[in-house]
Amino acid sequence: MSIKVFKPTTNARRNMSVTDYSELSKVAPEKSLLKSLKKNSGRNSYGRITVRHRGGGNRRKYRVIDFKRTKFDVKATVKTLEYDPNRSAHIALLEYADGEKAYILAPVGLKVGDTVVAGPSADIKPGNALPLTNIPVGTFIHNVELYPGKGGQLARAAGNAAQLMAKEGVYALLRLPSGELRNVPVQCMATVGQVGNLDHENVKIGKAGRTRHMGIRPTVRGSVMNPNDHPHGGGEGKSPIGRPGPVTPWGKPALGYKTRAKKNRSDKLIVKRRNGK
Repeated sequence: MSIKVFKPTTNARRNMSVTDYSELSKVAPEKSLLKSLKKNSGRNSYGRITVRHRGGGNRRKYRVIDFKRTKFDVKATVKTLEYDPNRSAHIALLEYADGEKAYILAPVGLKVGDTVVAGPSADIKPGNALPLTNIPVGTFIHNVELYPGKGGQLARAAGNAAQLMAKEGVYALLRLPSGELRNVPVQCMATVGQVGNLDHENVKIGKAGRTRHMGIRPTVRGSVMNPNDHPHGGGEGKSPIGRPGPVTPWGKPALGYKTRAKKNRSDKLIVKRRNGK
């Protein structure tokens, strides 16, 4: 995918670019794989805001993606390549030999008319899904499971790919896009190739309104708030923080303070963290 830039007819257009969607199929999404998507604007079941700066945005339907790829040894033909408003990657509509349809993440190099298949005996080519134990060392993969049968959780964003570094016993060693080295059970499924839409990272938003279309509201500095809204607020003019260090709106230290309640079960499988420790 290439990037489309505009003539600078306005200040926003001068710094704005979009993905060129000319390679995508000009069709409506598959109705049987659409679900309604309710907006919560960052609020939980009690109605309290738990994620700030969310709200508004364009209405969109959710595309049901097959992250598990458990339909083994049944060939599927790529019918369309489509835009998905819920993720940075593009998606591909598969039609299996028995007539069933499913969406998958579209890897680099996958085209309309190609054939893909899932299962231990599948070839090592983009779009095919196999258990890690059947994938050669050094292969780039995406949509990788953390637990067998749970569905792909790792390397799903546009342009991402993990590399299979080694296999030893019941674990396979992966190098993730962040640089983290992590062990994953060899029974976990993964899809061969790199996630498509590589130029997504080069797109410039260009204007504030486009961010609002995504459902993201403005972020305001604590120092310009009132004291009842933020610990940094209040004072005459541009006042200093007025306490030993910068804090969050709830009074917790903002720089380097660990707030995680307990370690994740899978943390013990991390060989090298993304920060090098």
